[in-house]
Amino acid sequence: MKFTKFGKALLMSALSTGVLLSVTSCVQSYSVGFLYVTGTVTSESEGNGIISGFKIDHNTGKLSAIHGLPVSSGGSNPVRAVLFSGSRFLYVLNRGANASGGSDCTTATPCTGANITQFAIGANGILTPQETFYTQGLNPFRLLTDSAGYIYVLDHDSLGADGKTPSSASNPNTNCAAALGTGITSCGDITAFKVNSTTGRLTLVVDNQATATMGVTVPYFPVPANPVDFALSGSYILTLNAPASTTSSYDYVYPYTYVSTSGQLTTTGISYPGSVTPATAATALVASGGYVWVLDNDTTSTRNSIYAFTVGGTGSLVTPSSGAVTLDDADQSNPIYLVVESKSRWFYVANHGNGTDKTNAYSGIAGYTLNSPFDPTEMGGTPVTFGTGAGPVCMVEDPSYQFFYTANHDSSTVTGQEIEQTSGVLLPLSESTKVPSSYALSGQPSWCLVDGRTD
Repeated sequence: MKFTKFGKALLMSALSTGVLLSVTSCVQSYSVGFLYVTGTVTSESEGNGIISGFKIDHNTGKLSAIHGLPVSSGGSNPVRAVLFSGSRFLYVLNRGANASGGSDCTTATPCTGANITQFAIGANGILTPQETFYTQGLNPFRLLTDSAGYIYVLDHDSLGADGKTPSSASNPNTNCAAALGTGITSCGDITAFKVNSTTGRLTLVVDNQATATMGVTVPYFPVPANPVDFALSGSYILTLNAPASTTSSYDYVYPYTYVSTSGQLTTTGISYPGSVTPATAATALVASGGYVWVLDNDTTSTRNSIYAFTVGGTGSLVTPSSGAVTLDDADQSNPIYLVVESKSRWFYVANHGNGTDKTNAYSGIAGYTLNSPFDPTEMGGTPVTFGTGAGPVCMVEDPSYQFFYTANHDSSTVTGQEIEQTSGVLLPLSESTKVPSSYALSGQPSWCLVDGRTD
């Protein structure tokens, strides 16, 4: 077949247009997920909670505010939020407020008004409040989900005999002794809920083991007093606790066996207090990348520490053969969260800093290469810290595994970083993609999470 000059011109024009369209479609901007941030309204002393939200651009990591947000979180002082993969429901844990309206919820001054507020996630990431649910203890502060459709809440204090105030020697909770040992009169608890996959409604899961022992229905699972954090690792739920007595200065981890078919937690046979860790001022417990990580803010040492363990057959902590401890960056303080990158090549530690000012002093992300067997090295061979805003409280990886985001309490911002795919180094978005790397929030954030479902 022969083409005239005019025909050749038309053909070349069509090919050029096709190439142009194909290139354009490859770089077309679209949202890969939504980033949600819980927090409080800065100008409000009562800790009125809000949820802010952003669309994440797939190509650049740029954040665009979701229309209609922020919205009320459904209570005061939201501290955690979770959602299920593929679900259209988000759950926010509002810790409530103490008698003076503040967020300092302690055993001596417990907060009231705590709840879990359910939200439906609609088109374009908009959030609509649904129902409100309540835990079975006081001062709830941690929230996690599993893949089987259960939500667990860690209450710092269980209720005593009066059913109103925290358990103590003068106001004992007999369920504490039944679960943890004779003579124990006070404890925290885990409240468990089953999630209805259609409506998102929560139904309380009762403790079958404790109920059989006590002869009465027990609507929670007792854990040792002074819990710090908890995590789900394989077939165990582990609770990180402050020292069990004045004779020990070390934190420890107490395990429950977790049954995914029923949501039940049962004792593992490990005696109270559980597996003692080298940490003395633990701030967080994270299960990720095949390890359980304990972050330690030991201010008596020149360096904070990151401890890694595997979980043994009874829920006990096992130290990797090459050692458990990794030193945090020397210029950082108060490590509060750890994320293992999606392919388990690197892990990152968010350091909140001293929290005494609104600057970036002592705030940052320390990055490590996760060698195998367990032998992490700080990126670059020397201490390297990646910047954030002041006082990061959380860190998440986006659904396309290209970007990390932190929400920063002291500067009321979200900071974005791009992952350099060969080294793991985090690059500010403004350097790598010419878009802003910092985004202002309406209030001080407390937690963040991403939703990869945008349809």
